Parts: sequence; C-alpha cells; structure tokens
Amino acid sequence: MKHSSSAVIELQGLQLITDIGTYGPHETKPDVHLLDLTLGVDVHQVLIAQDGMAHVFDYDPLIKEIDRLAADGHYETQERLMTRIAGACAAYPAIRSIEIGLKKFPVREGNGSLGVRLSLDEVATQSLRSDHTKVTDPKDR
Repeated sequence: MKHSSSAVIELQGLQLITDIGTYGPHETKPDVHLLDLTLGVDVHQVLIAQDGMAHVFDYDPLIKEIDRLAADGHYETQERLMTRIAGACAAYPAIRSIEIGLKKFPVREGNGSLGVRLSLDEVATQSLRSDHTKVTDPKDR
C-alpha cells in the first residue's frame, strides 16, 4: 500500500492594498481584497530535525513581493493579479504546488464576496516556472 505525505504553508485572509476593477458612479466598488495562499513544499521543510530558518521555506520575501505586485498599479481583473502572484510563487524552486484564492467584497450594497481560485499541481507549477516569461509583465523582469 502506497503512503503519501505532504506539507503546505497556508496564508489566509491577507488583505491586499490594491486597485482592481473599473466601476461606474452607481456601482459598488469593493473595499477589501483578500488573498488565501496554500503552497505545497517538501515535507522535510516542515518536519525538521533542528530549529532554524535554514531548514524551512522563508515566506517573508514572497509576501513582500506579493505586496509589491498588489500595489503595482491598476488592474482591470483579479485574474491578472492572481496570474502575477502565481508567477512570483513559481519563481521559488522550493514551492511544488500553488493554490491561490483572491476575493473582493462587498459585491453589492455592503454584502457578498466574489472570488477567483486557482490550483496548480506539481506539473502545472513546474510548467509555469519554465514559462515564467509568459505570465509576467516586462517590468517584473
């Protein structure tokens, strides 16, 4: 019988400072954009024999890059920001899989949320890593 092990790093409900969408004068403009991020990493970056940052995935630089991308200017769509975040994640060889959820609220008159979710397995993450130039803006390079 085959046994499988996995390890993930989870970031939930990170409020992004960003400008997404185009809204008319009588349309509801969302106040909040929240990011959920689940990153698959090697089990040995979670099950560690000794304490120390050298033995784990340091997510702080990635979060700084996500903050930079979010504040990088106006986005017409959540999907474009999500694509750029996926590319930033794929730039780290330690990341094996990526799940991103990005939602905004309110959608209408103070209620509702609307989100987009992307899930990339190891093969798709590696493909994105190889094709990184197709998902980044020239200013990211």
